Amino acid sequence: MTKPLALSLGEPAGIGPDITVAAWLRRDTDQLPPFYLRGDPDCIKRRARLLGVDMPIAEVAIEDVAATFTHALPVVPTGHSATAEPGKPDHSSAAAAIAAIRSAVDDVRAGRAAAIVTNPIAKSVLYQAGFSHPGHTEFLAELAREDGAVPQPVMMLWCPSLAVVPVTIHVSLRDAIAQLTTEMIVSTARIVVRDLQSRFGIASPRLAIAGLNPHAGEDGSLGLEDRSVVAPAVEILRRDGIEARGPLPADTMFHAAARSRYDCAICMYHDQALIPIKTIAFDDGVNVTLGLPFIRTSPDHGTAFDIAGSGRANPSSLIAALKLAARMAGAPRE
Repeated sequence: MTKPLALSLGEPAGIGPDITVAAWLRRDTDQLPPFYLRGDPDCIKRRARLLGVDMPIAEVAIEDVAATFTHALPVVPTGHSATAEPGKPDHSSAAAAIAAIRSAVDDVRAGRAAAIVTNPIAKSVLYQAGFSHPGHTEFLAELAREDGAVPQPVMMLWCPSLAVVPVTIHVSLRDAIAQLTTEMIVSTARIVVRDLQSRFGIASPRLAIAGLNPHAGEDGSLGLEDRSVVAPAVEILRRDGIEARGPLPADTMFHAAARSRYDCAICMYHDQALIPIKTIAFDDGVNVTLGLPFIRTSPDHGTAFDIAGSGRANPSSLIAALKLAARMAGAPRE
C-alpha cells in the first residue's frame, strides 16, 4: 500500500477524536500505516488538549501526509467546523460528520487514498438533521452509486479468529424473519466470497451458513424456514462452486474447533452474528463493508458519549480497523 488511509472524523462529540489521538500516538508501537484525518483541525486540537496530550497536529494536503505522519497527525480539512463539546452534540455535529464521510469517499474514489476508515457516528444526531439513510453503510452505498445503480452493501464483523456476516441487519427479529429470502442469502454470500477472494486473498472461501431456528429447524419440527429458505440457498451456492455448509445449528458454530473449518459465518439476523464476535473480540473487532467499489473499515463500537474526552476510550478497535484496511488495500495472498 503506497497511498495513505483516509480516516473520517465521525461524531465530533463522541470518542472518535479521542481514539484518533490515541491511535496516532501508538503509530510506532503498533506499526500503523500512514493515515490522515478528514475533519476539522481545531476540533482535534481541542480534544488533544483536553486529554492532556501535547502532540503536533498539522493541517496538510493529501500529498504531504506520508512525510507528515511520522512527526505529526495529518489533518485534511473539510471546511466544516465542529464545535461540539465531548458528550454534547450540537448544531455543527451532523454537518461535520457527513462532510468528513463525503470527503473521505471522494478521496478514495479519486485515487488519493487507499481506503476509508470511519470513526463512529451518532445516527440519532444525523436523523435530527434530516439524514435519510438508516446508517453509515447505506450512506456509503449511496455515495458509491454508479450509472444510477446502488451496490448492495454487506456488513462483515471481523477479528483474526472469526468473520461473521448478518444477512438481515438493523431490523426487529420479527421483521428479519419476514424479510429473509433465499435470494437475499445467496446474493449476500456471493458478495462475501468475491470480497474474501479480492480483498482478503482467500482463493477458495469456505462459508458456514447458520440456520434460522434452534437446531436449524430440527428437520422442520422447530420451524420450516431452514428447509424452505436457507437450505435452497446453500444448494444454489454449491452449484456455483462455492464451498458452503448448512443450514447449521448456530449454537455449535462458534467454538474454536468449529471456527477452524470456515472462513466466514453467514448468519440470518443481527444478534446471531454479533453476539459471538463481540464475545470473542469486544475491544478489537472490526466492522468491514463488503460490496462497495472501495475498501471501508470501522471500529466495532459506538460514539460512547459518556466517556468522550475522559481519556478512557480504548483505541484497539480503531487500530485494528486501520491495520485491516491497509491489509485489504495490499491485496494479500492466502
